[in-house]
Amino acid sequence: MKKVVAEDTLAREYFKILDETFVRHHGIYLDKHTSLFETLETITAEAASRPVGGKCATLAAQVAHVTFYLEVLENYILDKRSGKVDWDEVWRTVHAVTPEEWTAIQDHLKQTHQRVLKSLHGLNWSKEHSIGGALAILVHSAYHLGEIRQALCTLR
Repeated sequence: MKKVVAEDTLAREYFKILDETFVRHHGIYLDKHTSLFETLETITAEAASRPVGGKCATLAAQVAHVTFYLEVLENYILDKRSGKVDWDEVWRTVHAVTPEEWTAIQDHLKQTHQRVLKSLHGLNWSKEHSIGGALAILVHSAYHLGEIRQALCTLR
């Protein structure tokens, strides 16, 4: 027998996990005060500018990449063509940042997150590529949150 999950149940659980990833603890998978935005509040521009290792990116580049990825995936789920995507640009161009640049990178992420959240709330959850894109946003963002938190262990 085929088991079906109601779209509203899937969406409700998805948004709780996405909120925990970016904004605040719900007790699903993160420890308290370890969401992406809460984590970023603890990072100075100086720390965001230091590569974790010889061939590693800075935390500023990690955050800029999350923003870039959100934008690309938003276009994907909205069926907007982006053309050829330069996945390496952020890694090549974002290095050391001033406090003002670090604030701007974080603000851009927050603004993009809010816009993408609105797009996701309007999503047709019965379309395969919409579900795939939404899940990719969640998984990829959680991955980079882990990368950032792990890097902080080394930088601090």
